[in-house]
This record gives sequence, structure tokens and C-alpha cells, in this order.
Amino acid sequence: VAWPSLLLYGGGIFWTLGYDTIYAHQDKEDDIRIGVKSSAIALGALTRPWLFIFYCAALLFWAAAGGGAGLGVIFWVGLAAAAGQLVWQAAKVTTDDPADCLRKFRSNRAVGWLVLIGILAGHFR
Repeated sequence: VAWPSLLLYGGGIFWTLGYDTIYAHQDKEDDIRIGVKSSAIALGALTRPWLFIFYCAALLFWAAAGGGAGLGVIFWVGLAAAAGQLVWQAAKVTTDDPADCLRKFRSNRAVGWLVLIGILAGHFR
């Protein structure tokens, strides 16, 4: 397996840690009541800084993958747009509002499309 593929996968892991934590905040009261140890409960008040850590790690891995694969400028534009979306999520999510958590979680569809289109179009120079 080529290094860029592994780096892409690593970025996906960190991205998942971020958006899954946002998702977990929707039902954290239920998790506490039944004893589930979710990331939302483990991180608690430190969720926001950890979201930035998870998302920055994802972006660094994806940037390394794009650089290693020699992807063109369109990849970097897509990655920059995805970065903007991730920063918005981490900065603006209201972890005590389940509806807002669901909106931020669902906005990750845009991140996935931006990264995918950036990778595909980044092969063209």
C-alpha cells in the first residue's frame, strides 16, 4: 500500500474522532444514565479544543497524502475549503444543543465531498 493511501486513511481516523464526538453530544445525558463511556462524556468541557486537535491532525494527514501523491492545486483548494468547514464546526458547535450537534455532524458530508473532489480533480494539472 502506498504511503499517501495510509496517510489518507489516518486523516480519516482523526476526522471520524471529531465528527463522532459531535454526534455523541446529542445523547450524552442518556449515555450517563446507562453508563456508556462516549467521547462526549470523556472529553466533556474539553470537547472544543479536542475537536480542533482531531481536525488539525486530519488536515495534516490529508495534506501529507496530497503532497505525497503530487496532487495539483485543485486538491489544495478543496482541502482549504474542507479546513474552513472543520474550523467552523469546531468553533461554533453548541455541545448542549442536540439539534445543533446534528447540524454540525451532517455538515461533514460537505467535508467528505470537498476532500474527494479535491483528490480526484487534483490529479489533473
